[in-house]
Amino acid sequence: MKGISVVGIGKLGLCMAACFARRGYEVIGVDIAPQTVSVVNDGRSPIYEPGLAELMNEVSSLSATTDYDHGIRNSDVTFIVVPTPSKQDGGFSTRYAEEAAEQIALALRNKEKFHLVVLTSTVLPGATEGVVKSLLEKGSGKKCGVDFGLCYNPEFIALGSVIRDFTNPDAVLIGESDPRSGELLEEIYHVVCDNYPSVVRTTIHNAELAKISLNAFVTMKISFANTLAEICERIPGGDVNAVTQMLGHDSRIGKKYLSGALGYGGPCFPRDNKAFAFFAKTVGCEARLPEASHDENRHHNERLVDVVRQKVGVVKGKSISVLGLTYKPNTDVVEESASIQLAKALLKEGAVLKVYDPAGMRNARMVLGDHCINYADTVEECLEGTEFCILATPWEEFKDLQPDHFTTNMKQPILLDCWRIFDRFEFGEKLEYLAIGIGHRQIDGQVIHESVWNLDSTEVRILGSTTV
Repeated sequence: MKGISVVGIGKLGLCMAACFARRGYEVIGVDIAPQTVSVVNDGRSPIYEPGLAELMNEVSSLSATTDYDHGIRNSDVTFIVVPTPSKQDGGFSTRYAEEAAEQIALALRNKEKFHLVVLTSTVLPGATEGVVKSLLEKGSGKKCGVDFGLCYNPEFIALGSVIRDFTNPDAVLIGESDPRSGELLEEIYHVVCDNYPSVVRTTIHNAELAKISLNAFVTMKISFANTLAEICERIPGGDVNAVTQMLGHDSRIGKKYLSGALGYGGPCFPRDNKAFAFFAKTVGCEARLPEASHDENRHHNERLVDVVRQKVGVVKGKSISVLGLTYKPNTDVVEESASIQLAKALLKEGAVLKVYDPAGMRNARMVLGDHCINYADTVEECLEGTEFCILATPWEEFKDLQPDHFTTNMKQPILLDCWRIFDRFEFGEKLEYLAIGIGHRQIDGQVIHESVWNLDSTEVRILGSTTV
């Protein structure tokens, strides 16, 4: 192979390009943004993603250009990794993929050697062949499966761990136009991946459906775990960790995405779930499960405002701190973030917020604005003088906090630990500690937080109380 070109060097595309280069491929990133191209050619990363800057410092065979013809002419395989924005009806817009396909087609017109085009962007079933293939054939004057190949190859990665996920996938999914194309793409993954993953090769339509259905299934799993958390809060000794731990040991279920905490968010889960529901309806199927997941997710985000009300009374004028604004740790992305939705709801009720996030402050400010909100530089500054704290994103930095951080800085030390990252008994001795998924009951006007632990086969029941 001469090399690989990657059209669209954003959060996923640039990581892919760097990983290809790490394995010795000559890689050309193609992007319409001259500033992005310039930064990449300087050997720097224009995006926030753990490990990417270090990886780019290691590789020497990665370059970037705005010239499609240069990228296609000097490579044998082209990955299209461009945005496919959600539309109002829940489907995906393919306008950027169409623009890329048209440019690639023009470059293929004068290329004699077989060239493989791989669409990685998330699309609805039918788009790869109905849109991309048609544009490639029309613009190049060549035949798919004969003169060039086409595959649909979505990645199942998470922001914050893109490099690890890309090089150590659970499986690789390839929807192929022809066996030759599928074999070529499979060979690339055998070189790039560290774990020699299973490879599923199928038709393009099946691969497209598999991509959105996997994410839709995960959102159902998250919603179910969050429902369990709410149930556990309503029973004596309820502990969602104990329940989901057992569920996770069952091989039919697995441990991932069973935290029982805040609702799902980010750039993939919400939109893919909506797209799955939309596509189901287009083929005459009811979309009851994805729609139920969406409703349940919205409910769990909204119910946290009630938790705040129960503790502080009227929210208007209250000073509340929020630790964590990104939709998950190790990313600066706040899109569809549950903590951002919670912050919006509290601001709407008249709260005065102090917020802090290790990486997402700039993006959060663009969403939340500056009215009745203070963007702190440190955890301590965020907590200072507040009457309620919500730990909303489980960053590693927050896991080192001690009870004194809250009791010393807060006016009224009440903590809602949405992910149960702290020891409830240690924290409960020094401040009012609440946690999603932990049960309580009332005795003589007091809320009794109860947990049962088995130590050396001896049952130990520990009670803590809060007057209501």
